[in-house]
Amino acid sequence: MYVLHGTWVPTETQQFENWGDFALWIETPKTLPLKKGRGTGRESGYPYQPPGTQAETFFEKEFHLEKNVAHTLSSTITRYWLPFPSHKGAALPSLEILHYLGNVFPNKTEWLWQEVQCYRIQHPLQILREIQFSSLYHSSILLGSDLQFWIQFARELSQLFRRQHFIPALKTIALVSTGKKKRSPPSLSFYAGWEWASSQLQTVISEYADAMPGSCRVASWKETSSNEVWSAETLLQQFSDQALHQLIYSIRATQKLSKQLDDHFLQDCILTHQDLQNGRDIQATQWATLETAEQWTLWKRGLQITQAQSWFVLGFRLVAPEDEEEFWKINFFVESLKDPSLKLSLSEYWSFSQSGNEQFLSNFGDNFERNLLIQIGQAARMYPKLWDGLKTSHPQDLQFGMEEAFDFLREYAWILESSGYRVLVPSWWTPEGRLRTKLRLRSQGKTLGKQEVSSGFFALPSLVQFDYQISIGGEAVTPEEWNALLAAKTPLVRFRGQWLELDRDKMRKMLEFLEHQKDSDQHLSFVELLQKQAQTEDFEIDPADGLHQVLEKLREPGQFEALPTPQGLQAELRDYQKRGLAWMHYLEQLHMGPCLADDMGLGKTMQVLALLMQERHENPEVPTTLLIAPTSVLGNWVRESQRFAPQLRVHVHHGAERVTNSKTWKQQIVGLDLLVTSYALMRKDQKLFSAKRWHRVVLDEAQNIKNPTSQQTKAVYALKAEHRIVLTGTPIENRLLDLWSIFRFLNPEYLGKQTPFRKTFELPIQKDGNLQQAEILKRLVTPFILRRLKTDQSIINDLPDKVEQKIYCQLTKEQASLYEQVVRDVEEVMEGEEIEGIGRKGLILATLMKLKQICNHPRQFLQDNSRFDLQRSHKLKRLLEMIEEAQAEGDSVLVFTQFNEIAKALDHLLRTEYFLTTYYLHGGTARAKRDRMIETFQNEATPPAVFILSLKAGGVGITLTRASHVFHFDRWWTPAVENQATDRAFRIGQKKNVFVHKFVTIGTLEERIDQMIEEKLKLSESIVGADESWLSELDNQAFQELIALQKDSILDE
Repeated sequence: MYVLHGTWVPTETQQFENWGDFALWIETPKTLPLKKGRGTGRESGYPYQPPGTQAETFFEKEFHLEKNVAHTLSSTITRYWLPFPSHKGAALPSLEILHYLGNVFPNKTEWLWQEVQCYRIQHPLQILREIQFSSLYHSSILLGSDLQFWIQFARELSQLFRRQHFIPALKTIALVSTGKKKRSPPSLSFYAGWEWASSQLQTVISEYADAMPGSCRVASWKETSSNEVWSAETLLQQFSDQALHQLIYSIRATQKLSKQLDDHFLQDCILTHQDLQNGRDIQATQWATLETAEQWTLWKRGLQITQAQSWFVLGFRLVAPEDEEEFWKINFFVESLKDPSLKLSLSEYWSFSQSGNEQFLSNFGDNFERNLLIQIGQAARMYPKLWDGLKTSHPQDLQFGMEEAFDFLREYAWILESSGYRVLVPSWWTPEGRLRTKLRLRSQGKTLGKQEVSSGFFALPSLVQFDYQISIGGEAVTPEEWNALLAAKTPLVRFRGQWLELDRDKMRKMLEFLEHQKDSDQHLSFVELLQKQAQTEDFEIDPADGLHQVLEKLREPGQFEALPTPQGLQAELRDYQKRGLAWMHYLEQLHMGPCLADDMGLGKTMQVLALLMQERHENPEVPTTLLIAPTSVLGNWVRESQRFAPQLRVHVHHGAERVTNSKTWKQQIVGLDLLVTSYALMRKDQKLFSAKRWHRVVLDEAQNIKNPTSQQTKAVYALKAEHRIVLTGTPIENRLLDLWSIFRFLNPEYLGKQTPFRKTFELPIQKDGNLQQAEILKRLVTPFILRRLKTDQSIINDLPDKVEQKIYCQLTKEQASLYEQVVRDVEEVMEGEEIEGIGRKGLILATLMKLKQICNHPRQFLQDNSRFDLQRSHKLKRLLEMIEEAQAEGDSVLVFTQFNEIAKALDHLLRTEYFLTTYYLHGGTARAKRDRMIETFQNEATPPAVFILSLKAGGVGITLTRASHVFHFDRWWTPAVENQATDRAFRIGQKKNVFVHKFVTIGTLEERIDQMIEEKLKLSESIVGADESWLSELDNQAFQELIALQKDSILDE
């Protein structure tokens, strides 16, 4: 396990302002031998770091960065100094390592300066992108809060850069005399560079300064013991300036631009000088004169609007004429900063001379006309045409022709707006109101009716032949109109009463496409149609075409009309589940595969069972559905189907005695509604499963096929089916390759091949933050993913405050063997001698305890300190899967167990192998430590955590309302005790729905006692006592029946 840290550290230099480097370092839980600081007699090296040889190869061998990037990093290893909290003279690790080690931050600490081995990076932007991207694929390498902070800030800067919020600049440089006899340069001069020119940067810096981790503000390149703390704003501004420098000089200027700026200081701003890239030595030929610096200062001042002494901001409204022969006009207006809803046109101001009006003065301030002229003059420095508006003593508007209006819209409106002015353009120029030229497609043949489209009961052809038209603004264009537009000589034309921008190159390409269609038999599949609509805005479906309604319906997967609960389902679906049923049914009618990605606890299993029941009601002879799930949830599927859909004919393919003969197996599955198996057995028996064409294949916990190169995933890809459904509660936006792999099964070829997908989407989105590609990918997958969150208002209103569910698991072969041995032993004792009274009661309670331990994990029963392995207990494996899912959703959870040995082992496992933040409360926890854990857990500013509690220690007297999931790993066979524990989360102060998950091992005493309690609860809770002693009142035969192991309890592969 490693934690990567990093921060910006200023560099003291006599030459440059705002200079520094990025320090990146590695932390591990293992400690190194300490060394004494030079001349201090104290230990100075930070102990929680890998040795130097490992650090040199870390990014290539452990992190798998590109070789050139990794080698660049290894060549920058140096050291810097950081103060660390210390306890009893020893430096403490970061909070990430503390949680991993299971330690709590001590109450009393002191600061201790430590030497840290680091990578010193001059230009960190590319490195930060690479690290953030690679961390998605390395679960054992965590990013510290400090490094995450800088990665996020760097992405914000990249967005500002894309919007071109920067200008050329002259920066000061302090030059040191060389000591030579020839005349030295002046002590203060200037060099060409760039600087940010947007107020948005200051807004971003202000927001991030409040969130900067304290460890980012105290680093130093020099050994020190001072308490100097850097200003967060200073560090962010320095990082921003150097990031801009790096971004600019990564772009090579064209020869044409260089020639245009010959003999101008701007030439030095755009040339990619090696010296400027290194940022250390500026040659004399790059210095600007004092006169040039003064000119630049005046120019820059003209770009800035100073509103400190102004009560208003100047605005410009472009007014289009009704006829092409008339003039265009820009009307000037002012907007009150005190009340932005108050706008006043200058024509109105000059007409009524309101400068002495008290109400006017209270909104627009004194010296209005002076400030007005200053602002118009400043704006004219950016848009010179505005000088024409100042040729009158009462400036109020500006008139010009169409070409100049187009120039204003394309080149100057956004510049003025970015500089702080208000700019209002006609609605037809805005993204929402702009008339767009598109190719309109209309399917040939029968048009689908509204009823067919809304119900989904129609046969959609796999290939659709289209007629093509050209449309503008959603209306078809005749050939005569199109030719007239092409013949127009102006960039803006009036079309059907509205102004339209003409893109002649695009229009000619469309015309060529139409001409080509006349001579060819062109058709599109429905999948190709979806792809085309998502990837380009140049196509649309005729609104009168039934396909248009189909596509519109798919754009809002959460808005389907609810279907009624199917006949025979032994439960009433909630409204959101009925909509999920309708959505899955609709997509299957289109022969497309749905991905149901609801939050954990919202009933994905129930929605699939409802789909099977509805289908069976419509057609009793429907073929078999194959369901593949992790081994740990197979039992849950069986029990849920028996409970809620008893009419379904279900069989589980598992175990050493499963049928593997092809002929016998085919006979066995005849007439089944649902065949359930695990991913592992599906791969082992791949020949059986791939030889049959299934009616439907359902993948539960579909993240099990996230690795497209694994044998398990390839076996799933090979399955043949009429329909495909995947279920996952894990967000699939985090790693786009996971998304591709799931879609490779769900809708093959829809997202293309893996290599083009990485190039087109994964790398641009996850490494470069490309929002345009992210939007295209979102449009592509939205029709097929339905994800409802438990925090959605519509879901909250549809759920009870507390949702309880049973989680059914089966025994592994090892557990079953131990269980049977205990049962045989107690049966021999009961049959061999007469045991009564306290002895009999003690035997029964001891047996119950042993069997419960076995159901939890073999290690607990054997008491041999053996591996706390997931493969030895399906119950443990399922618990960890659900905890991971909850953490991925950002939820904190409680886990209750009555056994301290289980709680302790689970705490260690979650910290050291899953790197989760955990808290463990038991009877021996000191009160101060307990209070500190509770306070930290409840703090919304801390990461989501897992709070593990022994049932008795955590059952009363504490409030843990931050948790939205409560897990009862083993059962206390008294409802009152379990409910009391659940109420740690479900109590006053809880603002979320609480999901309670109670684990039950199938075919064991756990399941039968659970059934007994459910039956007794129907009568009266008073029948069940306060502990398990009521079970000792059973006679020998009843007790032996209670603990007997059922055949379906074992699930082993």
